[in-house]
Amino acid sequence: MPHQAVMTCAEVLVRSLAAHGVDTVFGIPGTHNIEIYRHLTGYGIRHVTPRHEQGAGYAADGYARTTGRPGVAVTTTGPAAMNILAAVGQAYSDSVPILVVAPGPPVRHPQRGTGMLHEMRDQRGAMAAVTNTAQRVTSHAELAEAVAQAFVEMTSGRPRPVYLEVPLDLLVEVADVSIVDPIYVAAPLPDPGLVAASARRLAEASRPGLLLGGGSKCAAADALAVAGQLQAPVLTTTNGKGIMPEDHPLSVTAALHLPGAAALVEECDVLLAVGTELAPTDWWNGVPRPEFLIRFDIDTAQLVQNARPDLAIHADARLGLAQLRSALSPVPERDASRAGAWKSRLAGEARAKGARWVSMMEAIASVLDRDAVVAADNAMACYYGALGTLPVHVPGGFCFPTGFGTLGYALPAALGAAVASPGRQVIALVGDGGLMFSVQELAAVAAEGIPLPVVVFVNGGYGEIRSNMRDAGITPLAVDLPVPDFVALARSLGGDGVACTGPEHLAESLRAALARPGPTLLVVEEPAEA
Repeated sequence: MPHQAVMTCAEVLVRSLAAHGVDTVFGIPGTHNIEIYRHLTGYGIRHVTPRHEQGAGYAADGYARTTGRPGVAVTTTGPAAMNILAAVGQAYSDSVPILVVAPGPPVRHPQRGTGMLHEMRDQRGAMAAVTNTAQRVTSHAELAEAVAQAFVEMTSGRPRPVYLEVPLDLLVEVADVSIVDPIYVAAPLPDPGLVAASARRLAEASRPGLLLGGGSKCAAADALAVAGQLQAPVLTTTNGKGIMPEDHPLSVTAALHLPGAAALVEECDVLLAVGTELAPTDWWNGVPRPEFLIRFDIDTAQLVQNARPDLAIHADARLGLAQLRSALSPVPERDASRAGAWKSRLAGEARAKGARWVSMMEAIASVLDRDAVVAADNAMACYYGALGTLPVHVPGGFCFPTGFGTLGYALPAALGAAVASPGRQVIALVGDGGLMFSVQELAAVAAEGIPLPVVVFVNGGYGEIRSNMRDAGITPLAVDLPVPDFVALARSLGGDGVACTGPEHLAESLRAALARPGPTLLVVEEPAEA
């Protein structure tokens, strides 16, 4: 039987989080949420303080992507809750489980308002636009149940953000309440007949291929085994980068915008796509079509979106691929050189597209461990450079804001990843335009004493939009920005900064930064556009 105790609602919240294995929350205290802070230390929950609520959301996102467990962020009312919306929208877009908790107006607060501090018309409604569920509780018992429900929702089915709002007057009220223990929900089992059908079709294929999305992160070993049985080249989406070690002979590319990636899909007589939206943000030139498409996805609605399959299987990726792995044995031998030829072609295309950054990516790769985490921003150096030319070898090793496409993600996401994985190498890759969205988080990293190199590629503003304007025949406007003294800025925020003069200097500086507590901004001047 659950233990019954008299507690404030703030303690119900914190005790419930602890019961669900939460060890860290990211947030900023404010007038209306300080009662939550009364209990964090007592329940063994670490608090990390970013310098902006959007940073708290991205940090929770980086924590979740790295660990596979929900990240938790706490804000106060009104403007603080609104500050985190962009980060929550990004997590929704990329299927990242984060829980956002905030106080809201008192239980009996008038709908028309009174002009109280941080008052807004519908805080829960604003959060509902970017979360899977947004719930305002009205009692201690409902809160205990809501936390358990949130974790079920985030850890079964397609993971996405959840919002819980607690009326600020409830936070201090006491009631006799029991905490709800974590609820285990089994992942959906795939239909054995459909799995057998997919196995037969793949076994009979002469040119099979695999496409692994972010939903396959939990199934890396089985994905590798299936690919090996089929001798099939493997593409991954941006969020799937690293599910298969990128130095594996069957791993082709995560840069799906390259022409060769579409050509590979169209060459396949059977393509197995697992845990992917087949989204335009991966396939920039339209989703290509194989002769026969098999889709595995935990989201039933997603099974027919963007590309309609010939065979659709509702399945958790791990269970689906494990069953497929068993059903596939034995498989006829195939030409082992096919994957190598595609790998060579795609590597050449990636180097050509990212030529401006290849030498720097090679320098970075020479320093990183195989299990390193790279948090990347929406910068040209990242999606043209790192995506195709910086190898990643572990699931969740490349954190990137696809879909929603926010700027300022990389630095706070790297903070969250580093908090989640002490002793593991974590770096951030940013452009100078995007860095200025969240540069204040250098101070948060410095306060935590975490070694965190931040490589900033400087092109004098918003390079991609500058190129877009030129391509559209528009004289560039509002995209050429003065570049701050980043070295001095980093030092003023408690870190260090180095102006890197070339690839060798970058590698040397990166190695030193990984050994130094606190952030180090490694400034790289990009070569001029061709």
